[in-house]
Amino acid sequence: MVYWIDMKRYNPKEIEPKWQQIWRETNVYTANLASDKPKYFAFGMFNYPSGNLHVGHAMNFTISDVKSRFKRQQGFESYHPVGWDSFGLPAENYAIKKGISPQESMAQLIPDYQEKYQKMGWSDDWEKEITTSEPEYYKWTQWIFVKMHEHGLVYQDSRWQWWCTKCQTVLANEQVIDGKCWRHDGKDDLIVEKKEVKQWFFKITEYADELLEAVDALDWTESVKLAQKNWIGKSQGAEVMFEVAGSKETITVFTTRPDTLFGATFMVLAPDHALVREITTPDKLDEVEAYIKATAKKTEVERQASKEKTGVYLGVNAINPINGQEIPVYIADYVLSGYGTGAIMAVPAHDERDNAFAKAFDIPIVQVVDSADNSSVQDFYSGYGIAVHSGPYDGLTSKKAGQKIVDDLANKHLAIQKTNYKMRDWSISRQRYWGAPIPVVNCPDCGPVVLKEDQLPVVLPELTDFKPSGDGRSALARAKDWLITTCPDCGKTAERETDTMDTYVDSSWYMMRYLDPQNQSQIFDSNVANQWMPVNFYNGGDHATAHLLYARFITRFFSKIGLLDNPEPFKQMLYNGKVIAKDGTAFSKTLGNGPDPLEIIEQGYGADALRTYLMFAAPLELGARWDPQGVPGAHRFLSRLWNIVQEYIEAPAVELATDQSKKILLIVHKATKKVTDDIEGNRFNTAIAACMEAVNKLYLLKTELPFGQNNVWLEAFEALAMLVGPFAPHIADELWQLLGHSDSIQRDHWPIVDTQYLQVDTFTLVVQVNGKVRAQLSLASDVTKEQALEAAKADSHVQEFINGKDVKKEIYIPGKLVNLVV
Repeated sequence: MVYWIDMKRYNPKEIEPKWQQIWRETNVYTANLASDKPKYFAFGMFNYPSGNLHVGHAMNFTISDVKSRFKRQQGFESYHPVGWDSFGLPAENYAIKKGISPQESMAQLIPDYQEKYQKMGWSDDWEKEITTSEPEYYKWTQWIFVKMHEHGLVYQDSRWQWWCTKCQTVLANEQVIDGKCWRHDGKDDLIVEKKEVKQWFFKITEYADELLEAVDALDWTESVKLAQKNWIGKSQGAEVMFEVAGSKETITVFTTRPDTLFGATFMVLAPDHALVREITTPDKLDEVEAYIKATAKKTEVERQASKEKTGVYLGVNAINPINGQEIPVYIADYVLSGYGTGAIMAVPAHDERDNAFAKAFDIPIVQVVDSADNSSVQDFYSGYGIAVHSGPYDGLTSKKAGQKIVDDLANKHLAIQKTNYKMRDWSISRQRYWGAPIPVVNCPDCGPVVLKEDQLPVVLPELTDFKPSGDGRSALARAKDWLITTCPDCGKTAERETDTMDTYVDSSWYMMRYLDPQNQSQIFDSNVANQWMPVNFYNGGDHATAHLLYARFITRFFSKIGLLDNPEPFKQMLYNGKVIAKDGTAFSKTLGNGPDPLEIIEQGYGADALRTYLMFAAPLELGARWDPQGVPGAHRFLSRLWNIVQEYIEAPAVELATDQSKKILLIVHKATKKVTDDIEGNRFNTAIAACMEAVNKLYLLKTELPFGQNNVWLEAFEALAMLVGPFAPHIADELWQLLGHSDSIQRDHWPIVDTQYLQVDTFTLVVQVNGKVRAQLSLASDVTKEQALEAAKADSHVQEFINGKDVKKEIYIPGKLVNLVV
């Protein structure tokens, strides 16, 4: 069916709803997952509905849409899925703020998001839409828990975690900012604290080595790859045991520099280390307790960044195992319990932080490493070199001294070679209502019992009172009808687990569910998934570390149990910059401070102009400052394209000579090559610039050549419609139809580059000074007047006659001559 709009002026308010309706009715974006065409799977990190969309979201989802449209136009079976990360803290807090249940808030927000997504012109496949808070989805999130437990990758333990006293749940380190929970404004005296909480963990550390080793081969943004490596944080070293003087206790430290052991003049424990209260002398206990409480108010980032070194002596000494010397034991906030053993041997001559602490507390500083090049060592030296003041190890290189020291201490059972990781196992427990229930029953006789597959899903009950109560348990603990059950092992009365799963679990596997969203007999069909995975293109401007690491972990687990061939989820990952306000402020759904895309569209500029501006404003990796004049500027470009095509359609038939046709085709094929390469390389801004340049050049040619109905002019405008299609799909389809086509441009329509038109033709430019020939230059045939004059004046032969003189007149005859009058 062909829909016509009778108009000559570019009017997005009419064009865009028309094509959105056609796309819906013709299912042009419904991917055939069984297609035998080459496949392309692209999308951005899916959205969690918790407030109004802003232009930052518009940017994120347009990026993957451009890639998906580009490949679809090239003839790929291109799939751009859509879904909602609807569980989790942001959605629950939004519901509390609105005074409604999360189920109600999702029922309101998701249809609103759906409308805005469609008005943005994203090529989403709505037939395969997923929502993580639906039982049909989270049944399989729970299935992952069950399967990982079967494979020994799930356990329960008590750990010290950040705890938000307002949200009443544990927080990840990155969710604590300036000592406050990321979801609040920080006006309370204390919003976060450290609390010991019993939690369920996924054993991601079992996969640490293989996750690390695979990073280099990933086609991802380099900063994201580095973040993955740093988060895993592998280091080789040794664990060394220090006996506590006058006690049976032993302090174990992890060190990567055992060669510096003779320089260890004190020890430091993290304030929350398990031994602190055990070994502190009674006279120091009050001071130690006060310091522990003060440290609990600081984030780990703040503790690491502080240049002022504070601490408290515990009143005890430890024995350095390499020389038998007693050294004092302190607690200090610059040592973290989450890394290594939570205790360090402090070597102030060879570590900057230890050096600062030693100076603050007047502790001896003993140099035990000389630089290998005999350069002077001032203050502290953290490099490698030659062992000094180290007894029998003097004169050895750092590497040899360290190895021999560990070997000698190992013979006394005081040291062991060790590989350490910064990454810790993944705590998936959340003490909140709005999440996937953990499929566990707590029996007084059998203990925690993990449910079987046929007992899933454990359906989340709808509660009217779902706010945290402050007792450390979620609101599910108050849902007695749901809470009380029977033990699946012994049949006695038991209680369901009241923690829910971290929403990162939901988003760690959703890419595979996109490929089989209605399947209730299995998590996904492996035959289909192996045809489409890994995802060809993935992008986002947040969650660069945790989400991506967890997705890699779960995908790798699926691979190990035979569900997937490839252990990596994303073939290419682009970490795009954000759209921010002119003053540098970040746009946020929580703050509600971002421009609404729908308002911009309804002002008359349209989605195509907004999309084009966002993709043109800056390189994708850098992001852009929001410019209110940017969308009007993009609208003007699209209007120029629209107008020249309208003029062509209304013009009479014309004849073109071969050389005239070639001028047009040179512009078209050069633009096609540039746009194709740049979209492939994620250089969207320069791809759009190439489209703009081509339009401008065709406007100039229109005044020089016969302009009107002709196959060459038609080819030019068809090509331009195809080239702008990924960025401005509505105007592209409308122009395609106006140029005589009855189908949509969206599938299998992309211009083919003819390389003969990429060869640059040249001509000989004669350069005269005061009418006398001084040089002959070979220049490209499409050179501009400015470029020709610049080249003429830069020639060394010409400069002999114009240097030090005023050029009073510049005469340019295109394609032939430059005459400089001096």
